[in-house]
Amino acid sequence: MIIYQVLTRLFGNDKTHLVPNGTKKQNGCGKMSDFTLKALEEIRSLGATHIWYTGVIEHASQTDYSAYGIRKDNPDVVKGKAGSAYAIKDYYDVDPDLADKVTDRMTEFQHLVTRTHKAGLKVIIDFVPNHVAREYHSDACPKGTKDLGAGDNKKVAFSNQNNFYYLPGETLHLNYIKPKGTYKETPAKATGNDVFSAWPGRNDWYETVKLNYGVDVCAGRVGHFSPIPDTWNKMLNILLFWASKGIDGFRCDMAEMVPVEFWGWAIPQVKEAFPGIIFIAEVYNPAEYRSYLYRGYFDYLYDKVGLYDTLKAVAQGNASAQSISSCWQHIHDIRPHMLNFLENHDEQRIASDFFVGDARKGRPLLLVSALIYGSPFMIYFGQEFGERGMDEEGFSGFDGRTTIFDYWTVDTIRRWRNKGSFDGSLLSEEELSLRRFYADVLKLREQEPALSEGRFFDLMYQNPSLHQQYVFTRKGKRSVVLVVANFSEAEQQMQISLPKHMFELWNIKEKESCFATDMLTGKKQKIVFCTVKPLYVSVPALSGVVLKIGL
Repeated sequence: MIIYQVLTRLFGNDKTHLVPNGTKKQNGCGKMSDFTLKALEEIRSLGATHIWYTGVIEHASQTDYSAYGIRKDNPDVVKGKAGSAYAIKDYYDVDPDLADKVTDRMTEFQHLVTRTHKAGLKVIIDFVPNHVAREYHSDACPKGTKDLGAGDNKKVAFSNQNNFYYLPGETLHLNYIKPKGTYKETPAKATGNDVFSAWPGRNDWYETVKLNYGVDVCAGRVGHFSPIPDTWNKMLNILLFWASKGIDGFRCDMAEMVPVEFWGWAIPQVKEAFPGIIFIAEVYNPAEYRSYLYRGYFDYLYDKVGLYDTLKAVAQGNASAQSISSCWQHIHDIRPHMLNFLENHDEQRIASDFFVGDARKGRPLLLVSALIYGSPFMIYFGQEFGERGMDEEGFSGFDGRTTIFDYWTVDTIRRWRNKGSFDGSLLSEEELSLRRFYADVLKLREQEPALSEGRFFDLMYQNPSLHQQYVFTRKGKRSVVLVVANFSEAEQQMQISLPKHMFELWNIKEKESCFATDMLTGKKQKIVFCTVKPLYVSVPALSGVVLKIGL
């Protein structure tokens, strides 16, 4: 599985003259229709098997759609003119920004799903279970559906039948964030990032409110799951609603902030109704990984605090490549369930000044993250061209990330699309070369059995002097693939020692002379594939080799 994440409203925006903190009218907005069959086929040609459409479900915004029967949002509780895709305003609706014809937005989404499948891609959307927009209101929910909070007892701080947490007798204070604000909330509700106070800070998720899954947070986080909390039933119905639209999976935002008991109750019911649908969890606590896999029934978890953080440290020169080995050692039993990535909407772009400032330095990172273990892998749109994320878009600011709050455009994607031609004429040779590298690596991991499903063997313990290179092997039925990633800015003439244990474990014969093919270049070379002599290989700077040795 190779996921291509795209912030849906930014993908098709062709505007070039943008105003920081600009309105939709000033800065423009991409549409679902920009994902033409041609666009989707180009994404598939990169090696992607799935596309994650970020920001599909309707969220709070400063754009007025009241003419279409959609409640207007108070700007005090909306971050940026476009609003955050993670401040859901209506769980049962498509965001109107994405539609050519607002009244047909759900139909347009279903056409998008059909086109995506026709292009050979599967569809993933966000499920944001932990929090909703401060002014949540569903005007599109099925008949007979009770809105979140509609039946809450607001006189108590906690009840397992309440959808929100309350601070009885207290008023929400945002005046120090919005000095001339007009938003009023009494009693105040708890803020999305577990702030159980009427005074959320500037860096808190003050535009959201926390959903109550039956955990009494103020009484030692005790769970009250009998009777079934009202929120559980409502969120299950939302999952079933979107699954019925033909999607193939959910990426579940901040899943670890929702009790694992809910997931263990809900996910099997969704999978029973829609076999084959997948669930991906954003979980950052390694101590909880196995709970969310085995008790919560998730298929995949983010590998952020392990592999991502380690690779970033290695690329920045703050850690030895030897430290990569500890990543797989801590998750050896669940490696196939860990989703690897180098960029997403939360993280800084590789090419930004805040990461390594050079897209070329992402090449060895890609070789490791995409080819190690056989875990699923994800890239963020524009990563394949070296998008820098160095714009100051408005609310997002100058932070090396592509904004999720503002109406904006992604420069490399805009030039790649070139108004739907995808002819590459507006891209530099360096950008095109980087995309070719991504495509080569991702196609290898999809098409080469040793890399898609083969066994993994770490060679670093046998080569303890390596600190700027990472070496490992993958074994298929008919071949062994040796991967060497070079984080150094200089070409390396390397001598790699192969351990006896690898040959014994895999029951393969040593060869003092054989030919290997570098699958990145197609070049053949004579090598030694045994324990008595080192394997000599020349590795280009900020890149690597992927040598295939036939068995």
